Amino acid sequence: MMEMENYIFDFDGTLADSEQCNMIATQYVFQHQGYKVPNAEQITYYMSVLIEKSFPLMIGETVDSTTLDELLTTFRSIYQQIEQDILHFFLNIEEVLQTLQEQKKRCFVLSSKKTDVLKRNLEILKVATFFEDTIVSDRVTHYKPDPAGIFQIQKEHTIQLEKTVMIGDAIFDLQMGKAAGVHTCAVTWG
Repeated sequence: MMEMENYIFDFDGTLADSEQCNMIATQYVFQHQGYKVPNAEQITYYMSVLIEKSFPLMIGETVDSTTLDELLTTFRSIYQQIEQDILHFFLNIEEVLQTLQEQKKRCFVLSSKKTDVLKRNLEILKVATFFEDTIVSDRVTHYKPDPAGIFQIQKEHTIQLEKTVMIGDAIFDLQMGKAAGVHTCAVTWG
């Protein structure tokens, strides 16, 4: 196998254990708005999907834009209140990022989060400097599993796809990587 030069990481479930933050915030907002509260398995399955898309899927019915905006605003507020205390790295992730930096590898994050949330999360974990760039949902027009985010990294940073690996915990991350023609690596801890 060719030596990899570029490492694209998913955030939730890959770099950081944000499952509890997502679980608490999602279940709270569904209960608060009177919807059937999704179980842990449902929430975990949709963690790599844009919440604007995953919430209506978990609700199981069409939701008007005003109601969806209320759900998203409440979710983001609850998430921000608890992330400082609950969000943490998976075991050895910080050491892996340090090693990649020492080896002069180029690292990126490709996440379904919004820019401000991912930036805040990387700052909480004190790892923003490990990443050359972050491609988030408000910087692309097509979301996972569409390969648009990877192609945007390729265009903006002149990376060679054959020397790139997409690392993620969800099927959507792997589908995106395969569609872009990069190597893929599934992690099982997320």
